[in-house]
Amino acid sequence: MAEPTPRRDEPRLRPAPLLFEPAAAAADPEHFFDLESIEDPRALLERATELTLAFRAAADRAMEFQAMAAAQLADPRRFDRLTAADIAEHAEWTEDYTKKMIEFGRDLMRDGEGRGDVDPM
Repeated sequence: MAEPTPRRDEPRLRPAPLLFEPAAAAADPEHFFDLESIEDPRALLERATELTLAFRAAADRAMEFQAMAAAQLADPRRFDRLTAADIAEHAEWTEDYTKKMIEFGRDLMRDGEGRGDVDPM
């Protein structure tokens, strides 16, 4: 798994809106956010790029929440705290990666304390 790369100095990208995928369309393996119906290559490139950026932003944000959850679970003030090994097993990470994620999560939460909470977007 890739190492977390904090990018606190970069502006947070706003992802393109992900259009709702109806259950019938989602069941079709050839259907993906209606991209297959776009015939103009310029429009296809534009929409596919929007989706790529949206998924990257979502993955980055989800990773930040993973890190904060790991930090909270490992908090020594919790009576039910988990060890890095326990968190690693649950998240299917290596123990070294888990320790880095815990530290990253602590940094995120520490940075968010002055604002009341960590901004979800």
